[in-house]
Amino acid sequence: MDPTISVSKGCFVFKGTAGGTGKSSGSVKRKHASDNASTIRKQVTGEPFYATYADTWHKLETHIDKLQSQSYAKTLEDVVSYVKNECSSDGGMDTYDMEEIVPAAALLTGVNQPDHLEQFATLTQRLLQTMCASVCMLQSRDCATLKSAIETMVYNFIESSEQRSIQTESMDDTEHEHRERKRMRRSQCNMRQLLNWYRNKYGKRQGHVESEVDDIDDSDSEKDDVMANANQTEKSKLEESHALIVILPDFECFNTIVLQDFILMLSAYYTHLPFVLIFGVATAVSAVHNALPYHVTSKVKLCVFKTQTAPVCLNEILEHVILSPRYAFHLSGKAFKFLTHIFLYYDFSIHGFIQGYKYCLMEHYFQGNAYALCTNYSDSLNRIKALSHEDIESIRRLLSFRPYVEGINDCKRIIAILTDDTYLKKKLPQLLRDCHIHFMLLRIYLEFLTVLVGDLPKCPLGKQRRELYASCLSKELCELSEFKECWQMLKFMSKDEFVAKISKAIAVTEEYMSNEIVGLELASDCMTSVNVKLQALKDLLTKVVMAGMEEKSPSTESPSLSNTADTPTIVDVQKPKFTSRQDLKEHLLQKSKQQNKPISEFAQALTQTLLYIQNEIVAAHLTPLTRAPPLHELFVFSDVGTVRRNIIGAPRAALHMALNNPHYYLQCKCCQLSESTQMLSTLPDLSVAYKLHLECGRMINLFDWLQAFRSVVDDIDNEQEQVDPQIQARFTRAVAELQFLGYIKMSKRKTDHATRLTW
Repeated sequence: MDPTISVSKGCFVFKGTAGGTGKSSGSVKRKHASDNASTIRKQVTGEPFYATYADTWHKLETHIDKLQSQSYAKTLEDVVSYVKNECSSDGGMDTYDMEEIVPAAALLTGVNQPDHLEQFATLTQRLLQTMCASVCMLQSRDCATLKSAIETMVYNFIESSEQRSIQTESMDDTEHEHRERKRMRRSQCNMRQLLNWYRNKYGKRQGHVESEVDDIDDSDSEKDDVMANANQTEKSKLEESHALIVILPDFECFNTIVLQDFILMLSAYYTHLPFVLIFGVATAVSAVHNALPYHVTSKVKLCVFKTQTAPVCLNEILEHVILSPRYAFHLSGKAFKFLTHIFLYYDFSIHGFIQGYKYCLMEHYFQGNAYALCTNYSDSLNRIKALSHEDIESIRRLLSFRPYVEGINDCKRIIAILTDDTYLKKKLPQLLRDCHIHFMLLRIYLEFLTVLVGDLPKCPLGKQRRELYASCLSKELCELSEFKECWQMLKFMSKDEFVAKISKAIAVTEEYMSNEIVGLELASDCMTSVNVKLQALKDLLTKVVMAGMEEKSPSTESPSLSNTADTPTIVDVQKPKFTSRQDLKEHLLQKSKQQNKPISEFAQALTQTLLYIQNEIVAAHLTPLTRAPPLHELFVFSDVGTVRRNIIGAPRAALHMALNNPHYYLQCKCCQLSESTQMLSTLPDLSVAYKLHLECGRMINLFDWLQAFRSVVDDIDNEQEQVDPQIQARFTRAVAELQFLGYIKMSKRKTDHATRLTW
C-alpha cells in the first residue's frame, strides 16, 4: 500500500536523507522486495508449465470434491431427515415434553480427526439450508468446564442468529438489537439468557396469528377454524424451523463429567427449548455408553449413523481420480506406495493425502516447460511448437531417451535427433502417443488382473487396485513368488470356478472400457487392441468349457515300466546307492518330474489359457517403468526423496542439528564452528549443555556437568570453588530446557544425577 494513502485527510512527513530523497532507505528496500516478488510471480504464472499445472489441479480438485460430496450425501441426508422428524410436531417435542428426553444422533466418522471439522461444517450448512435452524458447534477445547461449555453454546447461538438477522433485515430495524448484542458479554451467557432470547425472537409469531384472525368478519365457527388452522401451521413451522442443534464433533475428547452435566442441563430445559444433539464419534458406539452412565443415557434418545470409513473413501478417490485414464499425470510405484503408507499408518486423513498428492503434482510440473506436455494428447501437440532449445535439451536428458536413441540403427537419424530440435519435435507426437496408449492399456488391464487375483485365498498380490498398481510399476509381476502362488491357485480351480472367474474378469474389463475409456482421446486405438485380446481369450475359454475331464495316458511309455515284474534282476543292478536321505529325496523328486503323468484335456486348456494371460496381458502391459515407452518421465512423478523430506519431518535430526550446530539455523558469526565437536563460549547455553551431555554416559553427575559448563561459558580463569550465581542460574535453565525437550530426566535413585534418555 502507498504510504501516502489514508482513509482520512492528513499531512505526511518524510525525514530527509543524505541523498536528498524523500523516501527512507527501509521503505525503498521494502518496495523493491515487493516489486521483485510480484515480478517473479508474474514470470512463474506466465510459463506454460504453470498453466498446465493449474488446469490439471483444477480438474482433479473438482473431481475429488464431487466424489466426496456424493459419498457424504447419503449419510448427511439421513442425519438431516432424522433431525427434521424429531423437530416436527409428529415425533418431536410434544411426545417428550414430560419425559425430558433430548433427541441425539451419533455420527460414526472413523478415525480421521483432521477431516472431521470439514464433514461437520458440511453438515451444518446442510441443516441451515433445509431447516433454517440455529446450529452451534462445540469443541472439547472450549468446554473445559460446564460453565465454559454453556457460555460458548449460548454465545454462539445468539451470535449466529443476530448475524443472520443483520444480513437479511435492514439496518434501521436491527440497529438497537445490534447495539444490545455488542454490549452482551460472554460471562453473561447462561441458560436463562438463552431462554429469554428464544422467547423474544421466536415467541412473537403466535401473537401475529391472533391479530390476523381478528380482522375476519365472519361467523364464530369460521373464525375458530381459521384460528386453529393458522395456529397449527405456525406451530409446525416454529417447531420445525427453530430447533437448537448442538454438534459435538470430537465426542471422545470431552471430559466425561462435564459432558454428563451438560446433557442433564439440556434435558432440564428441553420442555422450553427444542435441543437436538449430534455426537461425532471417531471409534464406536461403545464410546458413548462408556462416557455416559444410565441416568444420563435415559435422558437421551440416541440414533446411530455411519459414514464411509477413511480407507473406503481413499479407495474411491484412488480408483476414480488418481488412477483415472482421464488425466495424464501418474505416480510411480514408490511414490504411490509412499503416500498411501502415510495415510494408512499415520493419520487416516483424506485431506492430508490430497495435499501430498498436490505437492507431487506441483513438483512434477515445476521441473520445466517440457513437463507441460503432461496433458491430454491434443493440447500436448499444440505445446510442442512453443518448446525452446533448453526445453528440448531437458527432454534429451531424460533417462529413457538414451535407450530410444540406441535402438535406432540409422546414424543420420541419431545425429538428427541429438542435434536438430526441429527433427525431434516432429518425432515427439508419436512418442507422446505411445506413452498415452501405454498408460491407458495399463489401467484397463489392471481391472482384469484385480478381478482375477483379488479374491484368492490370502490374496498374495493384494486385493485392492492400489496394491496391484504399485506392484506393477515397481516390479516384474511374472517373476514374483506371489504371482506364481496366485497362478498355482488358479490351476487348482474347478472348471466352473475357473470359467466364472475369467468370464467375470472379461465382463468387468469391457464395462470399464465402456464407462471410462469411451470418449477419451486415442480410445479407439486402445479398445481395438484390447478387444482383439479379449476375443482370443474368449475362444480359449470356450475350449476350456468344451474340454473333457477324463485323464489321458502319455503317448510314449517307458519300456522298463512294463517289464519291471519280468526282469527284477536288471532293476537291482541299476539301483543306485544313496549315502544320505537328501540324495534319496533329490533322486525321487527328479524321477517324479521325468515321468509322463496322465493329463486331462481340461488341464491342457486351462494351462493354455493361463499362459496366454501371463504372456499377452501381464508380461506385455502390466510392466514396470523400466520397460515403459520413451519419455515416460514426462508423465510419471518418481522423486520420492523430495516428497519425504518435505512431507514427513525429522524432528529428532532437526533438533540435534540446531543444538549441536546453531550456526546452521542462526547464520551468525559468533556460532560458526570449525568442527562439530568444538566448544565456544558464544554458543547458546542450551547448545553448550547439550554438547556436554553427549559426552556423558547413562548417568550424568550434575556437579561435574555444572563445572564443565562453567569452564566453557566463563571466559575468565576463575579457580575459586564458589560458582557464580548467574552462571548457575543459566545452567539450571539449560538443564530444565533439556528436560522439557525429553533428553534427560532427574534420577530418583541419586538426587545429584540426571538420567540420559537418548542415545
